[in-house]
Amino acid sequence: QVQLEESGGGSVQAGGSLRLSCLVSAYIFNANRIYCTGWFRQAPGKEREAVALIDSYGRDGTTRISESVKGRFTISKDNDKRTVNLEMTNLRPEDTAMYYCATARVVTSDPAEYIHWGQGTQVTVSS
Repeated sequence: QVQLEESGGGSVQAGGSLRLSCLVSAYIFNANRIYCTGWFRQAPGKEREAVALIDSYGRDGTTRISESVKGRFTISKDNDKRTVNLEMTNLRPEDTAMYYCATARVVTSDPAEYIHWGQGTQVTVSS
């Protein structure tokens, strides 16, 4: 059963924009045990890193953005649609990676604390 499903990846030129969306299954959403939803990325040969986090459903939606993307990426949530979105602007070649969404019971950037993961969506930025 797919618990998290990412969409919106693709190929763009540097300076372009993409909007990623993570659909959270009703099972996870209604369990009310999520405290954090995060977007992570992993480039070939590199460790998975947290890009943006949002304090989740029923809470105040506080966000954390990685310094590497601050000012360019924005995370938001839509509880009615059960989605967490990542708006990416002014994309750079170094943003090229597989992007994943994940949920955790604590607000943390540590991937090991995340319980459910999507399959990922590829973002490729050309110079």
